[in-house]
Amino acid sequence: MMEGDVLLKLSAGTDKVSNEMIALVDELASMSSHIKVEKAELERTPSFSVNRVGEETGVTFAGIPLGHEFTSLVLALLQVSGRAPRVDEKVIEQVKNLEGEYHFESYISLSCQNCPEVVQALNVMSVLNPNITHTMIDGAVFKEEVESKNVMAVPTVFLNGESFSSGRQSIEEILAKLGSGPDASEFENKEPFDVLVVGGGPAGASAAIYAARKGVRTGIVADRFGGQILDTATIENFISVNRTEGPKLAASLEEHVKDYKIDVMNLQTATGLEKKDMFEIELENGAVLKSKSVILSTGASWRNVGVPGEAEFRNKGVAYCPHCDGPLFEGKDIAVIGGGNSGIEAAIDLAGIVNHVTVLEFASELKADSVLQDRLNKLPNVTVIKNAQTKEITGTDSVNGITYIDRDTNEEHHIELSGVFVQIGLVPNTNWLENAVERNKFGEIIVDKFGATNVPGVFGAGDCTDSAYKQIIISMGSGATAALSAYDHIGKTE
Repeated sequence: MMEGDVLLKLSAGTDKVSNEMIALVDELASMSSHIKVEKAELERTPSFSVNRVGEETGVTFAGIPLGHEFTSLVLALLQVSGRAPRVDEKVIEQVKNLEGEYHFESYISLSCQNCPEVVQALNVMSVLNPNITHTMIDGAVFKEEVESKNVMAVPTVFLNGESFSSGRQSIEEILAKLGSGPDASEFENKEPFDVLVVGGGPAGASAAIYAARKGVRTGIVADRFGGQILDTATIENFISVNRTEGPKLAASLEEHVKDYKIDVMNLQTATGLEKKDMFEIELENGAVLKSKSVILSTGASWRNVGVPGEAEFRNKGVAYCPHCDGPLFEGKDIAVIGGGNSGIEAAIDLAGIVNHVTVLEFASELKADSVLQDRLNKLPNVTVIKNAQTKEITGTDSVNGITYIDRDTNEEHHIELSGVFVQIGLVPNTNWLENAVERNKFGEIIVDKFGATNVPGVFGAGDCTDSAYKQIIISMGSGATAALSAYDHIGKTE
């Protein structure tokens, strides 16, 4: 699929990683006459850059892009060779029109399922605009650099030597952060919708597809298409699919939605819902969207512990994704807050990487499935503390410990460690609704068996509602139910 010649400039030493990198680029060169290798001295060793012949393209891999980053390598080879990236023309023009010098560095781990989207987005930008460069840096290879910059979460991006962002970001989100995103004027002339879906996770995608299939004017507005599954590593309970990854499923959802005539408005955050002659959804940028019916599917977010130090040290030792950030704590002592399935799964995974794991559970017993507890109890480097009320996460520039109270004795204890992984469940993304619809004490939208709220014409679906269980497949079903109910509502009111 390569359309032109590519030159790999290789900067390697005599260490193990360098030898593996040499083997990789040599194997790549042996697979295609379009690929040539040349020795060079780059800013980091080991590393290699991917270039058009006679031109510095600005795409560099400092570390071996295998694992989750293998696709990033393949796409870089194709795009540098001349194959057009699969990006909307509007986005391509935004990238090409960026003025100034942009030198990005992204710190990643090969086990991170969120990192490839950032790496691939920055690589695309480097290919499209000669004033942009990007270097992917494997934190496990360049440990001293990671520690000197106090990088304790991946992906972490630096721009022109200064901290730019942390966490998963699409190319549209990066452009918005650079000041090149859509504003309210782009929404002024939109016709009212028949069904407007707020939220782009599994429930929202399902609702939009079901509504569009009924032939009604459908829109979907989401602050991040894919929702929380973008942060999910492995999915093994999505029936008919033995195993998949969250980002892969999110991409499939988006591709399916785009097969229909659905107005997808991504990276837009809803801030208010009001009923006038029609329902009006106000966006963060000031725009207002109108619709005959609304489906609320805004999902949920990680629940915070709410103790001193949690917000201050977020991405500086406080983490929420063990798959992404675990490798950065190799050989160190860490804690996991939460004894449910997610907490115990995190502890099991982290035990294979870090020196020691301490699990803090508020209740007198762990809530995780017995099979997970059995696996945990066999690990020699895990300590479980029950009846532990987290009081404070301590640190200076980064986390150095955690303080908890023994609920049996009321005694205060402190543990010295380098990281804290919070795994205590979810909170619905419904604060923006205020009194627009009825919610329970947990903030969940109250719906009936048709997905209807207490406001006629407003429906709810997925993890933001009071559904008994929070699962992808249940969210999809509730999205379909809400869409069918919205269609019936439109028919009856007209």
